[in-house]
Amino acid sequence: MTRYAFDSGAGTLVATWGTGRGDVAETIAQVPAAEHGVELAAALASLARFQWRTYTHPATAAGDPDVVNGEAWRRAEERNRFAKVEAALRTPNLPDDDGCMLVFYSPIEESAHHVGRVLHAIGDANLVDRVVNEVLTEQAAITAAELGDLAGRARQAVELTRPEISPVQVHAADSLLRVNPLGTIDLFTELDPAAASVAAAHWLRAAATVAGEITGLEPVDVVAEADDIEALQVETPTVVLERLVAGETPTQVVVDLIADAIAVSEGKVRDLDGIIEAAQEIEESDEDDDLDAWTDGYRICRLDPTRPAIDLLEDLLGAIRGCWLVFSEADSGTPFEDAVRAEADADTSRLQ
Repeated sequence: MTRYAFDSGAGTLVATWGTGRGDVAETIAQVPAAEHGVELAAALASLARFQWRTYTHPATAAGDPDVVNGEAWRRAEERNRFAKVEAALRTPNLPDDDGCMLVFYSPIEESAHHVGRVLHAIGDANLVDRVVNEVLTEQAAITAAELGDLAGRARQAVELTRPEISPVQVHAADSLLRVNPLGTIDLFTELDPAAASVAAAHWLRAAATVAGEITGLEPVDVVAEADDIEALQVETPTVVLERLVAGETPTQVVVDLIADAIAVSEGKVRDLDGIIEAAQEIEESDEDDDLDAWTDGYRICRLDPTRPAIDLLEDLLGAIRGCWLVFSEADSGTPFEDAVRAEADADTSRLQ
C-alpha cells in the first residue's frame, strides 16, 4: 500500500509505494501548518491501508456476498465505501457543542473522516483538493489492480497477496515463463505474485516431468534430488507437485496454500484436523523426544504469513531451477528449456 510521510525540511506531504524492485516517491502537496504534517501523513496511511485491504481480502474469497452480515457481505460493504470517501474528506464529521461526534463502524469511512478532520484543522482549501486528488488516485490504482492492470500506481500490488487469481495475470506470467522457463525478475516486479505462482506451478510440473523422465525419478521426487546438488526449499514445491499429480489444478493448489497463510496471519487456523492428527501421531510414538522435535520443526502453514504469495513464487521458481540442475547432471544433450516448453505446451488445460 502507499505510505505517506511529512518532509519537515521542505514542509511537504510525500507518498511512497513499492514496485517489487524498490520504492518510488512523489510529492503530493505543501502543508502550510507543519504541526499537522505528521498527523496528516499518518491519517492518510491508515486510510490507504484499509482501502488496500479490500484488494487483499476480496468479498469473492469469503463466500456469498448476498448473505447479510456474513464475512463476504461485510467485505463487499466495505469496498462500497470507496464512494463515500471524497465527501468525508471535504465535509468530515466534527464534534458538536457538547463534544459528541458521529463515528462510523466502517474503517474506510471513519479513516476518511479522520483525514478530513485533520484537513479541517489545517484550513487550506488547496490542500484539501490535492489530498482528495491523491486519495482518488489511490482508489483508481486499487480498481486497476483488481482488474489485473498493474501499471502506474497499481504496481504496488506486486508486493501484496490477493487470494483471487486474475486470468490476465496468469496468462502474462505464462508468457514470461515460456520465454525463460527458469523465470525472470519481471515475475516479481510486473505481475501479481499469486497469479504468477499459478503459472509457475504449471511450469514446475513440466520441469519436474522432463527431469524425472531423464533420470528415472518420479516428478514428485525431483526437487528432493535437486536439494542434494544445491540447497533448495523442498517441502512446499514437493507438496505442490504431489497435489498437481493427484489431479488438482495449479489455481486450486495456490489459492489453498495462500488461504492457509492468510488465516495464520490473522491468528486463525484452517487445517485444525491436520494439526490434531500430527499431534496424535507424536503422542502414540515411543520416542520421548519426538514431541520437542515436532514442535521445533512443525509449521502451521507452509508459507510465510507476512508475504505468502511472494514466498510461494520464490519457492516454485527455485524448484524449477532445481529441476534444471537434475536435468543438467544427466546431460541428455537436449536443451532443458526446449524440453520444458514442449511438456508445458502438451497440456495447456492444466494451466488453470
